[in-house]
Amino acid sequence: MKTLKTILVSGLLGMFLAAGAQAQESRIAFINSQRITSESGPAKAATAKLEAEFSKRQKDLADLQNSLKSFSEKFDRDAPTMTESQRAAKQKEFVEQNRDFQRKKREFDEDLNGRRNEELQQVYDKATKAIKQLAESEKYDLVVQEAVYFNPKIDITDKVIKILNAGVK
Repeated sequence: MKTLKTILVSGLLGMFLAAGAQAQESRIAFINSQRITSESGPAKAATAKLEAEFSKRQKDLADLQNSLKSFSEKFDRDAPTMTESQRAAKQKEFVEQNRDFQRKKREFDEDLNGRRNEELQQVYDKATKAIKQLAESEKYDLVVQEAVYFNPKIDITDKVIKILNAGVK
């Protein structure tokens, strides 16, 4: 049994050594996708586009939230002097306004997330083309996005960002 383990371990070790020798001939690169979606020209343009598109609705929501806060503070101040029916009516009004605010906020968040995903997909598509172009021109065999560890010398993110920025005028 012990000799069987020894044979298996030495066989596996031989396979790993052979694979390691072959891997040395391959060119591998790493891409930091977070940097691409935050630092590249297309990503910055998409962010600016989204801010312009959603800034008015965001301001309206902030105004509505401030209005609710003021309403609540005024109610807390005035509640001791109100009759029970007045208090109930104000509470009902607050609940309705709060429900309206929550609905508008939820719609805003859904719309913003949907548009952000659309814009990010366009950035990813452009980045994928740039990565493929770079991989072919520099003869990389493998380009990875996610890694537990990578040596900074194989990071080609700056090159990809440069290609993406060249395409944004």
